[in-house]
Amino acid sequence: MDELRRFRLAVVAWAAGGAGAGAAAAVAQELADGVRTVVLVEGSSDQAALETLATRYGRDLDGEGVAVVPLGGATSIGRFLDVCGPPGLGLPLAGLCDIGEERHFRRHLERVGLGSGLTHAGLETLGFHVCVADLEDELIRAHGADGVQQVIEAQGETRPFHIFQGQPAQRERPVEHQLRRFMGTHSGRKALYAQALVAHLDLDRVPQPLERLLEYV
Repeated sequence: MDELRRFRLAVVAWAAGGAGAGAAAAVAQELADGVRTVVLVEGSSDQAALETLATRYGRDLDGEGVAVVPLGGATSIGRFLDVCGPPGLGLPLAGLCDIGEERHFRRHLERVGLGSGLTHAGLETLGFHVCVADLEDELIRAHGADGVQQVIEAQGETRPFHIFQGQPAQRERPVEHQLRRFMGTHSGRKALYAQALVAHLDLDRVPQPLERLLEYV
């Protein structure tokens, strides 16, 4: 297992607390010298999108010492800032969140001393970028509904998508809404489509939060 992956796993275990937190903290502290920046993202789909886009730009985030760490939900941001930020390892930070979760990020960044009275622009200055409304929405708008359906076809999921569209709760909804909801219907599907949509994305249409975050790190 490479050192950056070990670092990510140790940080997650440390933030989770419990019996293994002390050992995980020791591992994270041992490996922290090899980490240039920690990028805190809400979940595995954000991680997949960011790492895939970096590869398309010819970058190797692991090789650069950029550790993309999924929080397992935005409400965990406080614990991860305590581990990776000034109260813990004191590493340079960046991040990505949905607009509905921006308040959690802002509050805890201020709590650990990384800002005061933070605005949306203030978050960006710190390297924390916000998706409107979320990553799936950003990627759907970047591709357009037809483009997303081409990616769904390439994944062999056109029939499941059409079945989903036929559900009573979905029939009258805009196709963009149907696409967004479809990506969240199975475990792992969000990450699958985050990677696939970024892999097929015209690089002139990269969503701003992803592009600016990669520029920052």
